[in-house]
Amino acid sequence: MKKILMILTILTGLFATGWLLAEEPAATPAVCGVAAEPAPAAINTGDTAWILMSTALVMMMTAPGLAMFYGGLVRRKNVLSTMMQSFFLLGLISVQWILWGYSLSFGPDIGHFIGSLKWFALSGVGSAPNPDYAGTIPHNLFMIYQMMFAVITPALITGAFAERIKFSTFAVFSLLWATLVYDPVCHWVWGTGGWLKTMGALDFAGGTVVHISSGISALVFALMIGKRKNYPARPVAPHNMVFTLLGAALLWFGWFGFNAGSALGANELAVTAFIATNTAAATAALVWLFLDWLVIGKPTALGGASGAVAGLVAVTPAAGFVTPMGALGIGILVALVCYLFVSVLKHKFGYDDSLDAFGVHGVGGTVGALATGLFATKMVNAAGNNGLFYGNASLLWTQAIGVIATMAYAAAVTFVLLKILDKVMGLRVKEEEELIGLDITQHKETAYTLVD
Repeated sequence: MKKILMILTILTGLFATGWLLAEEPAATPAVCGVAAEPAPAAINTGDTAWILMSTALVMMMTAPGLAMFYGGLVRRKNVLSTMMQSFFLLGLISVQWILWGYSLSFGPDIGHFIGSLKWFALSGVGSAPNPDYAGTIPHNLFMIYQMMFAVITPALITGAFAERIKFSTFAVFSLLWATLVYDPVCHWVWGTGGWLKTMGALDFAGGTVVHISSGISALVFALMIGKRKNYPARPVAPHNMVFTLLGAALLWFGWFGFNAGSALGANELAVTAFIATNTAAATAALVWLFLDWLVIGKPTALGGASGAVAGLVAVTPAAGFVTPMGALGIGILVALVCYLFVSVLKHKFGYDDSLDAFGVHGVGGTVGALATGLFATKMVNAAGNNGLFYGNASLLWTQAIGVIATMAYAAAVTFVLLKILDKVMGLRVKEEEELIGLDITQHKETAYTLVD
């Protein structure tokens, strides 16, 4: 009861602070109770409709997409807790983003590292377009579209510590990680004045911001929390591959909002990103299936799903900068590299990245960021740059700097956070609780019942 009262007190304080600091967005006076047209003339209704739809598509990627993808891969006794983590983050990070996350990520620049708190609780973030980010859609629509990126990023990390994390520690870690890792890296790459953006690093839809930051943090988490009980001596088979395949399909579908939506308009660039997204996903899925067929003798559903997601991850930073053939090349490359990490190197080095959060997202995001430095061309997007294959080797170097800086920063902050939380709260459930399963021990519920 004391914990509940403390949480309610903190939330009440945050709400009160936000209420006091927030400014009412400018609005057109109502006439006879009906508001006059609120949108400035610069707003394009077609662009607005597309980004509204893209926002919903990206939201679907977390829950149900990622929740089902990860939920099917764990054992039956942990499926509910695994899916609950994605669902919970949809609530937690949405509130964090409204209060301070958006301001830290996209607010007025401080030292090229972080945004200020000028937009705390969305103060000054109204319906008028912000030309720094999206000049044809409402500023608050850009805000909530970016919210869905912030939501899914810590959810990706959950694949590394599946089946052994304390829910309370997971909740606190996620809030701190979103604030101390995601928000600064987001500002570096996408925020006006961010140092990587100023340097010319390209990340169309989140290869660095989303996948590298979460993937390297997932590896650190997997190493620090330790292996699952009896792993790898006792194989841990997915309990429901139907869930996983459906989750992968939902991720693929939602990813069109993730990548094509990042054009921030219903325009030619959105079409380019849409085609690149589908091409890379399809290519990587086929290559991974072929590798399974070659190595183990059968094409597997898990291989197809893993390949598709790896292709989606890798094309994310490149989607608005490459041709369809460039996307096809990225799909082939990422399938080969991620397959090597997931099927060979993970077992060779002995770390327990339970659901391959690092092997797919960390490695795939790195491949995609570097491949952008190879395949990007100004023929596709004049606002971008040419890569190595189009005569500009410097872009590859810039991309490498972005990759290394993001990995180093995310790994260091994640390590410090986990050290502190382990001392204060403990990272891992007790051995008995792990054997029983997290559904019962963390939530007092089960995913399946055998009687009415």
